[in-house]
Amino acid sequence: MATIRPFRALRPLPESAAIVASVPYDVVNTAEARALAEGNPLSFLRVSRPELELPDGTDIYSDEVYARAKSNFESLRDQAPLIVEEEPALYLYRLRMGERTQTGLVTCCSVEEYDNDTIRKHERTRKDKEDDRTRHITTLRAQTGPVFLTYRGTAVIDSLVAELADQEPLFDFTAPDGIVHTVWKLPATANTTMIEAFAKVPALYIADGHHRGKSASRACEELRAANASHTGDEEYAFFQCVVFPADQLAIYPYHRVVKDLAGLSLEAFLERVSSAFDIAPGTPSPSDRGEISMYLAGVWHRLTPRIDPHSRPRVIDRLDVSVLQDFLLSPVLGIEDPRTDKRIDFVGGIRGTGELEKLVNQGSAAVAFSMHPVTVDELMQISDAGEIMPPKSTWFEPKLRDGLLSHLI
Repeated sequence: MATIRPFRALRPLPESAAIVASVPYDVVNTAEARALAEGNPLSFLRVSRPELELPDGTDIYSDEVYARAKSNFESLRDQAPLIVEEEPALYLYRLRMGERTQTGLVTCCSVEEYDNDTIRKHERTRKDKEDDRTRHITTLRAQTGPVFLTYRGTAVIDSLVAELADQEPLFDFTAPDGIVHTVWKLPATANTTMIEAFAKVPALYIADGHHRGKSASRACEELRAANASHTGDEEYAFFQCVVFPADQLAIYPYHRVVKDLAGLSLEAFLERVSSAFDIAPGTPSPSDRGEISMYLAGVWHRLTPRIDPHSRPRVIDRLDVSVLQDFLLSPVLGIEDPRTDKRIDFVGGIRGTGELEKLVNQGSAAVAFSMHPVTVDELMQISDAGEIMPPKSTWFEPKLRDGLLSHLI
């Protein structure tokens, strides 16, 4: 059973939504955030990435950064302004990228259900990133960006969403990247019907935002310990999510680039690779699952594993990213843990394979691997099995915007 709960959102007025809303904090670095926020004092990046206002080289986990986040949040509430809804509400959030749309429910979900795996995960989190967002939440007493969830859709919920989206939206704007963001506030009369419909959904799945989810759990634990009168109904016991049906989602690949060939010559490297893969002339993108495109010395190669991935017992082991890790990155290049090894980096598929060519051609990387995307069904099967995907296996587009609807705790 999936528990959803209306909440009193902190939000901008419709006329300022487009200039307040920002890309998620974790898809840009400090320099990119600074460039995006330049000339816009109302950009929510000044709250989610406040170090952009501080000198270069500032430790992004320093006390000064969280203090700046708090002061910027308070200033933005006054200047935008941001208002708090009088009554708890649910919302619909539609993203349109080109001809494709996806519409999800903005709600609060239960931290307890996150902790007991009713809300299922497929990715490990890093403690430094958990620490950062946990402190951000407890400093602001707000969750300022939603966790992106998915579920196996139902005809009942699809019908409800279609009916409720046929009204005047609260927000409707096109972001600088061309993505159209439309948000509807649902009438109070819809709350019970939507809650009852989701109560029949057996599980929710984190698609994107594992660190936000874990940080919400840790913030709840911290605030609960400080509250002798804790009942479980407090706002901190819930976290903001946008829940999309799985059949509306698209996953892009997450590519890999490696800085060196572990001391091997080109010839020796190719010989080692050929022990586990058939190597043939290739194209920048794999034509199908079970193939990997490799860019090396200005040439694209197609790698086809000599072992049949379907012979491997677990779904997770059949993923192309797992095959690459187990038969090339680890044994040939010595990358045992891609989560921590500084020799490997990851490039979101939305940036295109031209980015891989550029990194290799300019000498920033020695070799690049272009991957075929994982499917949503594979993600859900792996989550159901309680298994963990290799890091950076999925890239979801389009991205939700921070700052449109915040959850005060």
